[in-house]
Amino acid sequence: MKYILQLIRVITGILFFFSGLVKANDPLGLSYKMQEFFEVWHFPGWDHLTLPMAIAMNAFEIIAGFALLLGWQFRLFSWLLFLLIVFFTFLTGYTYFTGLPKNCGCFGDCLPISSLTSFLKDLVLLIFIGLLIARRQQIRSVIPAKAAGFILLLVTAGSLYFQYYTLRHLPVVDCLPFKKGNNILEKRNIPPGSVPDSFAIRFIYTKGGKEYEFSQLDLPADLGTYTFVSRRDRLIRKGNAEAPIKGFDLKGISGADSTLPVLLQPTVLLLIAEKLPEKDTGWKEKFERVYKAAAQKNIPAFIICGKPEDAYRLISGTSFASLPVFTCDNTTIRTAARANPTLYILQQATVKGKWSGADLSAAEQLLTGIPAMPAPVKDSLSIQPVTE
Repeated sequence: MKYILQLIRVITGILFFFSGLVKANDPLGLSYKMQEFFEVWHFPGWDHLTLPMAIAMNAFEIIAGFALLLGWQFRLFSWLLFLLIVFFTFLTGYTYFTGLPKNCGCFGDCLPISSLTSFLKDLVLLIFIGLLIARRQQIRSVIPAKAAGFILLLVTAGSLYFQYYTLRHLPVVDCLPFKKGNNILEKRNIPPGSVPDSFAIRFIYTKGGKEYEFSQLDLPADLGTYTFVSRRDRLIRKGNAEAPIKGFDLKGISGADSTLPVLLQPTVLLLIAEKLPEKDTGWKEKFERVYKAAAQKNIPAFIICGKPEDAYRLISGTSFASLPVFTCDNTTIRTAARANPTLYILQQATVKGKWSGADLSAAEQLLTGIPAMPAPVKDSLSIQPVTE
């Protein structure tokens, strides 16, 4: 039993440490997932709290998982992890039984797992931690307490700095559909061989004061004597027929779709932001240099923003004030721009590079190796941005 207990401790510690580390790679992703839960539960006004909560939760999973591996302060951390896994089990169970939100985001975008798998995983961890608490007297620190405390201090600092770095410079490991090398046009299509959702369709009718339910195959011959009430579609098998990129449709004030004219450019710059920063973080000066370098090679640039009116106001007075601004689905913008703003260089819709607002200068290096494009012919493209 002693060795089994130690094995359970190691497995549990690794799972929590790994879970926290994967989500720390993209704390904004967890923040957005929390916002989905708050929307489902009708908790308005909590959105500004989700990012600090995500950072704290990721750091705690990393710290507590490492503490469990070392066996340090085991009584404290075992109870804290027990409370955390009870909360996680509630969330994953809620997601599984209600289907809302669609996915709990337990391992972030790098390791998407089904709601059922997440729920079962948390049930197993709940049992594991319960066993560890029941046998806590048999758990001892594997190294001296002072050394373990110092290591945990370094782990704490590292977990917080890592999240600061990813928020400022984009995720270290990009698992999103807009990652470098992906073709946006291809990712807008459903993958070949995907299985669609399967539904059981039932038609509800009434006759003689009674309610009847029929499938498509067993409709009665005298259907005309029944009164139609409603139709019920019950999901019996979840498919995977979804495009990795949904909602990437660039539209202007007229509602015209300019997606293809933009993406089919030989080379194009896209500056994407949910809302361009009000605070001067230096991104304007950096982007101005990139924009001028692109303009010298006749490479077009566009802005995609959730709030175009604010974008025009914020770029007013800059050399790129006349850039077209498009709107797009807000969830898609959040996926594409994990930093505010995020710059893309695309070639025939393929992502050749992406940078956060703090690293825009690095885009100049890529531009130096891109050949100049022919001067654009006026009105050759049907690109209609949002106007001021």
